[in-house]
Formats: sequence, structure tokens, C-alpha cells
Amino acid sequence: MDDSAEPLGNDEHAAKPRRGNPWIKAEQRLGLAAARWAMVLGAVLNLAAIAQAACAAALLGSMLHIWSGGWRVLLAVLGFAAAAGLRAYVQMLAEREGFELGAAARRRLRGSVLSTLLALGPAGLRGKHSADLAATAIDRVEAMDGFHGRWIPATAQAIIGPALIGVAAFYADWRAGLTLIIAGLFVPFAMAVAGIGASVAAKKQFLAMTRLQIRFLDRIRGISTLVLAGRANDEAAALAQAAAELRQRTMRVLRVAFLSSTALDLAAAAALVIIVLRFSAVLHGNLALAPTALFLVLLTPEFFAPLRAFSAVYADRMAVEAVAEDFQALPAPPLPVPPVNIRSVAAHGVTLSFERVTYAWGGQKPVLENLIFKVGRGEILLLTGASGSGKSTIMDLILGFLTPDSGLVSINGAPLETLVPAARTKMLGWIGQKPVIFAGSIEDNIRFGRPEASETQLADAIRHAHLTELIASLPQGLKTPLGEGGFGVSGGQAQRIAIARAFLKDAPLLLLDEPTAHLDPVVERDVLESLRHLAIGRTVVLATHSTMAMDFAKTIGAKRLDLDALRYASWRSEVV
Repeated sequence: MDDSAEPLGNDEHAAKPRRGNPWIKAEQRLGLAAARWAMVLGAVLNLAAIAQAACAAALLGSMLHIWSGGWRVLLAVLGFAAAAGLRAYVQMLAEREGFELGAAARRRLRGSVLSTLLALGPAGLRGKHSADLAATAIDRVEAMDGFHGRWIPATAQAIIGPALIGVAAFYADWRAGLTLIIAGLFVPFAMAVAGIGASVAAKKQFLAMTRLQIRFLDRIRGISTLVLAGRANDEAAALAQAAAELRQRTMRVLRVAFLSSTALDLAAAAALVIIVLRFSAVLHGNLALAPTALFLVLLTPEFFAPLRAFSAVYADRMAVEAVAEDFQALPAPPLPVPPVNIRSVAAHGVTLSFERVTYAWGGQKPVLENLIFKVGRGEILLLTGASGSGKSTIMDLILGFLTPDSGLVSINGAPLETLVPAARTKMLGWIGQKPVIFAGSIEDNIRFGRPEASETQLADAIRHAHLTELIASLPQGLKTPLGEGGFGVSGGQAQRIAIARAFLKDAPLLLLDEPTAHLDPVVERDVLESLRHLAIGRTVVLATHSTMAMDFAKTIGAKRLDLDALRYASWRSEVV
């Protein structure tokens, strides 16, 4: 991935609304299927609200002696209390169900994003900024929580709730029921008008947040350079300006979102006034209409409550509009691969073959063209050539990060793409020029490739990697904590940790991509000696520029593949 890439696209283009987004529609279908129980709970809440209003009206009628019978009063009181208790319990269940819906959606989406990123590998993530990828896996997934946990249930409730309460009001008095329905239809229209502006504002806000994340991460990584160049104050001011831009855009989102709430309040107030005027006769002594009037007055806020809840979470829908394009930009997760028996890998080693493999980056001239080679069990292949000759491309093809445009990469005669990914990973060991050291102890980093290894196997890996002296000199030994990126150890020590990790994994196929780059000669010689022991009995592919590493490869009988010579021969054949 390219951590220097910074998305600086045009704001207006990035914020352009997209209608009928198929990804959002697919997520909405999944959400509606999962939210059926939440819809049932919402309907029960509305029925309980109608029952409460009816009990209150009956209690008023009894108190005004419109309806006689003491049992009616008791029944109304008990019904009101039961409905109130039921509403409280169902509301708790509904909130818990909403949380579970959001959590399940986050797990599914985050798993999908991480699976895609892992399947793409470093080759597929070239040109992507790590902060942008992290924002997709974390912030944008979190933005989907409200969509699944709140907005989808609220959408169903905004239809079911007013419909049930509207029917009840229509039954009590058709004029009042018609008034509520007309006022309710005004609310979605006003929200749609406000939502157009909210969608654009939300997209701009997410764009500003992404830019701030990327800029902050880059400046933290290069803070020593900023200080030495005397640019710390300038960058602090730039970060403050970016933060202020994010604050302003966030407030614009809230300002636009409040418009829909205002429209709802106006509709609710208008409906309530009209219903009160409809029953103004009660004020002139016609007490027979009092229970019906009270019933309808109590139903009015209940009618608008689902619409108010829908309005409150409408920003969650706008947030999805802002993040949908980032999810759509990710390739689809790889399809499951049918298992194929891996023949004789554990007992007899690995044979690696390239058969007329061609690969080109982004439609450019092929970096590899009709490449043919075979590395037998226990053999070592030395890849040489200038930068850009295709050494790393070959490594990525073997690791499965790239798929050849034509030709076949096979292990023990089985095409690489047909192998079970877990089995393929188990047989591959890789050491690059900049080993990845995770935040954790030295032991954690060595055990990373094989956590279940025994203490004896761990001790053997440490001894073969020449780490014994280093670990013995540390106060906490193997438990010594390391910072992110290997903070606390030198480049040579980090490389030895990577070698110990490879020793412990004990994979039959070993890929060494510039393993001694950026090391001084003394440390390089020591690392190569460790690699000599690691290569025994394994199939090894070594890519290097180092003269010392080339001499090392010759002493252990490695075959050499000069990619520059192959390219020159291909160029000559084209000229002729």
C-alpha cells in the first residue's frame, strides 16, 4: 500500500449524490430480512400505546359519569398500568434488538473488508493509503451501525406505527383520522427535501475526516523530519486548519438535519390544533365527546412518535450515502476454492514451476513474458536483475497476491490457484527486506507463524537465528516488549527475529526477497549464515541485489535466473 497517496479529489465531484445505489439497496434488503423481530416489537409498542389511550379515555368517561359502572374504572386503571408495563418491557427488547442488529452488521462488514484486504495482499493494495484503508475498516464500518441498528427498524416503524394509529383514530372519528394521515404524509416529503442537502453535506464531512486522518498519520510518521526541517509549527497550523474544516462540515450536516425535525414539529402541532378545534364543542359543555377527544389528543403524539424516531436517525441514512462508494471501491471477496490434495509436501518437499508465465502491471508492457523455470525439492533459485526487472512480481505470484495474465504457476504439479489457501500459506515461508515486527514481546513475534510450537522448538529457532546472545542480554529475555514496527531493535536484530519466525514455521518453500538489504557487511554476513542453516532441505527462491548474497548463493549451489538477461534477449528478438 502507498502511504504517501493522499486523496485530493474535487469536493463537489466527491459529494455528488448517487441515486439508486445498488450496494445500499443490497444492504437494505439484508437489514430488512434481519429486522423482522424488531418490526414485530415496534407493532406491539404501537398497539400498547393505542390501548393506553383507550384506557385513559375510558377512565375519563367513568369520572364524568358518561359510562356507568365501578368495574369500568378498575378495568381502565388495570389496563392502563398493564399497557404501560408492556410498553416499557417491549421498548427494552426493541433497543436490545437494535443493538444486536448493528453489532451483527458491523461484524459482517468488517469481516468482509478485512478478508478482502488480506486476499488482495500488498500487491493489490499498491496506491492505497493505510489511513484510508483503516478508515474503511473502522470508521466507515462504524457508520453502518446506525443504518442497520436504528434506521432500518425506524423505517419499518414509520410505516407500521402511523398506519395502526391512523386506523384507530379513523375508527374513533374519521375527520380526525384523515387529519393525522394528511399531516403524516407531509413529513416524509419535507424530510426528502432536507435529505438532499444532508446527503451532500455528509459526503463532504467524511471526505474532510479522511483527509485529516491521512495527514495526521503521515505527519506523525515523519515527525523527526518535520522537526529537523523546522516545519513543526507550519504543520501544526495546517492540521488545525484541517480540523476546523471538519468541524465546520460536521455542523453543516447537523444544521441541514435539523430542518426535517422542524418540519415534523410543525406538522404535529398543526394536526393537534385541528383536532382540538374539531372537538371544541367539549369546551361548550358537550361532555359526551370528551372521551373521544381525549383519545384522539393522546393518539396524536403517538402517531408522530415513529416519524420523529425516523427523523432522528435520518442522518444515519445520509452517512451510508457518504461511505457507500468506499465499500463499492473494494473488490469482491475471493470465491472459496475447492480443496485439492497437496501431494507429498510434508514428506518430500516442494517443487515450484513457472510455465510460460506473463504478467503486466495495469495494461503496461509485460514485466514478465513467457517466463519458464523450475525449482526442484531442496534446490535454491537465485533471482537477479535491476529494480523493476520483475523479482518482486515473481514473489507476489508465488505468494498468490497476483494472478498471471497467462501461463501457470504450480506447486508439486498443482496449479497455485486450486490449492486450499490455508494449506498454501502453511507451506510458504517469507522473509523480506523490511520484516514486519508487531507491537508485543519478542516471543510473540517469533511465535506469530506457529503459536502452538513447543518450548524446545522455540529454543531451536532462536539458536539457529543467532538470537540467543541478544535475548540473554535483555532483562526480560523473550518477554521483552517491542514497539510497533520493531521499535527497540536494530534492522539486523529485526531480520534475525524474522528468520527465527521462519525457522519455527518450518515451511518447505522459502521466499527471500532482499533479506539483507540496508544491513552493514558484518550484520549481513551473520544473517546470511543464519539463512544458510534455514535453507537446508527446503526449496528456496532468493531475490537480491547484494554481491555478498550472490556469493553466498553460489557457495550453496544455487541456480541463477538473470531477469535482465531474459529481458535483453526478448528485446533483441523484437528488434530482429
